Amino acid sequence: MGQKIAIVDDNKSLLESLSIALGEEGFETDTYINGEEALQGIHTRPVDLAILDILMPRVNGFDVLRQLRKASAIPVIFLTSKCDDVDETSGLDLGADDYVRKPFKLSILISRIRALLRRQELDQGKDTKQLLQGDLKMDLERYQCTWKDIQVPKLTVTEFEILALLLKRPGVVRTRDQIIDLVYGEGFAIGDRIIDSHKKRIVKKFKEVDPEFSQLEAVYRIGYKWVPVAN
Repeated sequence: MGQKIAIVDDNKSLLESLSIALGEEGFETDTYINGEEALQGIHTRPVDLAILDILMPRVNGFDVLRQLRKASAIPVIFLTSKCDDVDETSGLDLGADDYVRKPFKLSILISRIRALLRRQELDQGKDTKQLLQGDLKMDLERYQCTWKDIQVPKLTVTEFEILALLLKRPGVVRTRDQIIDLVYGEGFAIGDRIIDSHKKRIVKKFKEVDPEFSQLEAVYRIGYKWVPVAN
């Protein structure tokens, strides 16, 4: 049985066409016409990835994501029809992993899906099960981390990958382009602001555990680094 994907959109035609297309690619799909149905369905039928439309009546995509992130770190891709970056950065701040603008090429969406799922599989198969640096411990199998022995609120797949990338070389500055290439894959078209949004979200979660947290540092006009902590 293939990996399962939830598709949530109030456009019935799009739901049907995406379900058929992803089925032909070997995925199993659950489709939902609104956010309420999606939250109920995903709770009883867990999935490996979710595709969410933003503009839906009653319960929009942002609200669905907020609820999902209370219990799950599954990859989430937003579909957005707006031309500016407001919805995209807002969604990423809430914990989305990626976005695709409507109208989109099916091949683009499928490549994004496969990239996110592949990253999960690769990391689960790594020999190194933990990353340790000072007060931070990262469990690479469970996608969990603790800071000062306190569980950090669930990081998304992308947030976890960015943090792990910086932690593997403490003190080394990674440019935004390097982060995009190493986390998303070379040639992946995504803006610098998206990496900034992910960083803000990571810091926010750590500050929920420790208001004095300051190890994830921005280097002006270059990128980010993890500030080493003496053991």
